[in-house]
Amino acid sequence: MQAWMHNVPEAIIQSKAALRAQIPDLAERFARIDQYVRAEVSAIRAEQAAGGAVPTLQFADVQAGAITKSQQEQIRRRGCVVVRGVFDPQQIVQWNDEIGRYIEAVDYLGQVQSKAGLDKYFSALASGAPQIFSLYWSKPQMQARQHPHLASTRAFLNRLWDLEGPHGPVFDPDRECTYADRLRRRAPGASSLGLSPHADAGSVERWCEPSFHAVYREVFFGDVMAYDPFRALGRDQTREIPSPAVASVFRTFQGWTALSRQGPGDGTLKLVPLAKSMAWMLLRALLDDVPPDDLCGAQPGRALSASAQWHATLLAGEVSIPVVEPGDTVWWHSDTIHSVEDQHRGSGYSNVIYIGAAPYCAKNAAFLPKQAEAFLQGRSSPDFAAENYELGFAGRATEADLSELGKQQMGLLPW
Repeated sequence: MQAWMHNVPEAIIQSKAALRAQIPDLAERFARIDQYVRAEVSAIRAEQAAGGAVPTLQFADVQAGAITKSQQEQIRRRGCVVVRGVFDPQQIVQWNDEIGRYIEAVDYLGQVQSKAGLDKYFSALASGAPQIFSLYWSKPQMQARQHPHLASTRAFLNRLWDLEGPHGPVFDPDRECTYADRLRRRAPGASSLGLSPHADAGSVERWCEPSFHAVYREVFFGDVMAYDPFRALGRDQTREIPSPAVASVFRTFQGWTALSRQGPGDGTLKLVPLAKSMAWMLLRALLDDVPPDDLCGAQPGRALSASAQWHATLLAGEVSIPVVEPGDTVWWHSDTIHSVEDQHRGSGYSNVIYIGAAPYCAKNAAFLPKQAEAFLQGRSSPDFAAENYELGFAGRATEADLSELGKQQMGLLPW
């Protein structure tokens, strides 16, 4: 752990003072990105009214290499995309039913009550915890993660990044590391338990940890308008505060696969589809109206919250994702502000498997042995709270359920 992490309040004060001393044009710099953000928010609202601000692709076009340069640029601009038809809907129906039986067989709810085990991560987000199930090793989850259609989709997404590094590509876009995440099953009629707006992949680290300064070099020290959120250089070198709320891998995109039909009003995902949002947030926290020991509410070891108090300009661009069908996938850049609707007004379950894109690089490869050990033993994925609901459960997936690709992605076979 870095030395500054042992005294975070003092680190915030010192880091803010140092950054402000190195950014003599802070007011002008923020004014430029603020003008850009306001214009983009207006464009987002207009796009949403005209049919949708979140770009949408068909998997068949991704597979055929038929995605245009214009479509790719729009994904880079918006920082998110829906890719439809990645999985066969009938396969999804089977997986959805099997996951329901798996939850019952594990006696998940009984274990939660006995352990008082809800992940503390969600307590930091104002709306509380949605119906997230801390289960990682069901056979449908493993089958989805290793599916060749998903591999094709993630390779396409990875290639949207600028991979150039001083010694070659920063990561291999065609090789993927499995990052085992959880499940969401949200019952119709749920009137609370959403997730307030936030970004993952670190909070106070973005200002206090030197390895993040390489990622945001243009924001702090160069031409803020030249900042490219899809520039990979440095992303694989960041050092986060160890926490069950913070991913220790580099994800080009976070994402989920829809197990049921869902859309606006169904207690599902909302996004601020503006890829350069983080540049605005980083500079916003350095302005004079923010106390010296405050980073607009950022808390160590938590997700980076976006609040109406500090980030109203950004949140004016928050929109619901379009209606998705079983087998569609949703993806968002790891710096993208996202949330979950508080109320589920729909008539059916809103179910997803969380599966992001974690391309092969040294940082992600180093995570695989820890995750593989947890998988083989049935323990919780090592980036999450050690609730271990599947430990000793005979019905979970085993190594025998993995394809050759699945074993490679888990680090159980060499590429």
